[in-house]
Amino acid sequence: MSDKPSVLFVCVHNAGRSQMAAAFLAHLAGDKVEVRSAGSAPADSVNPSVVEAMKEVGIDITDQKPKILTPDAVEASDVCITMGCGDVCPIFPGKRYLDWTLEDPAGQGVEAVRPIRDEIKTRIQGLIVELGV
Repeated sequence: MSDKPSVLFVCVHNAGRSQMAAAFLAHLAGDKVEVRSAGSAPADSVNPSVVEAMKEVGIDITDQKPKILTPDAVEASDVCITMGCGDVCPIFPGKRYLDWTLEDPAGQGVEAVRPIRDEIKTRIQGLIVELGV
């Protein structure tokens, strides 16, 4: 890994889990980590319940847009964390791959999104320690 590790979060729609994870990592690690997120089949917009749940913890992701997963994004990342996207993530030698099993917030209200958000934050805090940043 380089001095500044880069992490890519991937889920199907890039509208919930991966957006929350990217936002938490950017918020908690600042500029010490390069953060990306993408989806194998991106939605048109970020899930409004996810936006609201993140606002509750002081993180505004209203300006985020779902992005398509590209091989270039994976290749440019040191760590690729998938969240229920199956086998669509391209595999490159020398990359670290993690799969986080998390409930999908799609179609859920903010009440159901909160525990998913909190689990993601806990995993991000552990990732920051692992990355040593």
